[in-house]
Amino acid sequence: MTDKIDILSLDRKELEEVIVSELSEKKFRALQIYDWLHVKKVTDFSEMTNLSADLRTKLNSRFCIKQLNIFRKLESGIDNTVKYLYGLDDGNIVESVVMEYSFGLSICVSTQIGCKMGCDFCASTIAGYVRDLTPSEILLQKYEAERDLGKKISRIVLMGIGEPLDNYENVLRFINLVTDEKGDALSQRHITLSTCGIVPMIYRLSEEGLSINLAVSLHSPSDEGRSRIMPVNRKYGLSELIPACREYVNKTGRRITFEYAVIENVNSSAKEACQLASLLKGMICHVNLIGVNNVKERSYKSTAKHVEKFRNELEKLGVNATIRRKLGADIDAACGQLRREFEKTRGDMFEDSQ
Repeated sequence: MTDKIDILSLDRKELEEVIVSELSEKKFRALQIYDWLHVKKVTDFSEMTNLSADLRTKLNSRFCIKQLNIFRKLESGIDNTVKYLYGLDDGNIVESVVMEYSFGLSICVSTQIGCKMGCDFCASTIAGYVRDLTPSEILLQKYEAERDLGKKISRIVLMGIGEPLDNYENVLRFINLVTDEKGDALSQRHITLSTCGIVPMIYRLSEEGLSINLAVSLHSPSDEGRSRIMPVNRKYGLSELIPACREYVNKTGRRITFEYAVIENVNSSAKEACQLASLLKGMICHVNLIGVNNVKERSYKSTAKHVEKFRNELEKLGVNATIRRKLGADIDAACGQLRREFEKTRGDMFEDSQ
């Protein structure tokens, strides 16, 4: 399989070129194949019944249709949140979370195995960075969940393990694949990309002509506070990040969401509320407050009462702020927690076998 082309990572034009130039087939065959892959979402070339047996044999020899194996599945008894731990074909694992809302299902997907960013309150970075996910590996988190649940997922959040803008080319290709009108046909407006603030990539993204939503993890209104918990701020400080965000709004006309994990005695005083209001003044934006997740390796904490108090401070200052509803609390649905526990268990098992 390693010598075969990952067909799910090819866009329509690329698939057409291979089908016509290498397999000497008519152009319309590429569209038929694309429909089988991204609309009907088959997992084997033998299922493409409107193709000749000879063409299916040629496809099988030239391409592979990748799949993710559901290694573990956790289902919340509180709010129907479902968390998946997927096994990849190289032995690595990745996770995603499906959440139920009034409008339908939303999936939070991962873009890397591990993360380089080192945010101090995040479980995703503790196990370390391994590699980028391919476009098909990001896409299949949605497809496999839909197959398992028997339901269509109507929104995507790139907010799982990894930094999407650190895997820029693969993430952009994934977005183009999942929104292709001849494929899965998801609206770009139903995709949210979350970044910790890689400034050059924010500027680059603003030039792509996309209508996706951008969420920026802020978590502190000062360089001193942000650098303490988010190492990326030491390279791209607020004096660079905020202008990049303003430029993104100006170029795209899309409102930015600033993610803010409220941490007691770290970033949630009345003074910091004032600093945050001043920092974002005049920008078309929204602040999404999050109660910090409990991570065993960290001592950070926040209570619902504390988050509500900080929201009230912001609202008095004219900041549009809401509190994110915590989903899947009974299954530790925050990204990185399940992979972290699995990797730790696997490491312990390896040590015990020595």
